Amino acid sequence: MLAAGAAQAADPIGRAGIQAQYEQDVAACKNGSTGQERTACMREAGAARQEANRQRLSDGTTEQHQQNMMDRCNRLPADSRQDCMTQMTSPTQVRGSVQGGGVLRETVIQVPAGTAGTVPPPPPPGAAPGMAPAPGMAPPPAPMR
Repeated sequence: MLAAGAAQAADPIGRAGIQAQYEQDVAACKNGSTGQERTACMREAGAARQEANRQRLSDGTTEQHQQNMMDRCNRLPADSRQDCMTQMTSPTQVRGSVQGGGVLRETVIQVPAGTAGTVPPPPPPGAAPGMAPAPGMAPPPAPMR
């Protein structure tokens, strides 16, 4: 019985913190500092408060983040997994902003020289540079006489 009383005594403090965070989130939605559309932001703030009240909202542990990363990469075809892991763990250059219309994340992956698909084939003999037909395009039919 004492444990139940202690849990109830601690609950108002926890709920007050959750409510305070919700109010901060709502204020950020209203002043536009989140970069999200306002109704979506308000919906997210409400969902976060609801999950926090259910004690199901957390930032996760480092181990959970690592496992999530590995699970995402392991779903890819075998020849793409290493590049995925590199993108998840290597330094990334970030440009742009959500408010500006998009965020570009750039990761450089070195490809060994001579790897198939890294060097475009030379143009066919007699073709002028830049004058090749687009892939899949057939030459025009011969005029009828």
